[in-house]
Amino acid sequence: MNFFVDNWYLFMVAAISGGLLVWPVLRGAGGGGAGSVGTAEAVRLINREKGVLIDVSEPNEYAAGHAGGARNAPLGQLEGSKAVPTNKTLPVLLICPSGARAARAAAQLRKAGWEKAVAVAGGTAAWREAQLPIEKSAEKAG
Repeated sequence: MNFFVDNWYLFMVAAISGGLLVWPVLRGAGGGGAGSVGTAEAVRLINREKGVLIDVSEPNEYAAGHAGGARNAPLGQLEGSKAVPTNKTLPVLLICPSGARAARAAAQLRKAGWEKAVAVAGGTAAWREAQLPIEKSAEKAG
């Protein structure tokens, strides 16, 4: 019994770290249309559920290299962009070089009514790492 009393802080650290591991599951990061999806799930949503892939990078970043088939709508111009589908029931997958802007864009679209708006985890870097098609172009923002 003295072991537990003398080392209470170790048990506290173990409980907190376990809680932090369980937190994403409890928050629903694995489903429910919120958060982000991996590249494999993104491809599944595009192919099977007619998901729309939108790159929220700036036009120069988009031209330098973007996920194949992605439409460009910079984060600052996302609302009202023609790249965003008017059908709010379609999955909308947002991507950027690292995934940070895409996560903000997904939250912005979900707040505006696109329930299936999600970010592609890891962004274009993860897309490239998964050996999915990368395109380069001189297209401007849509």
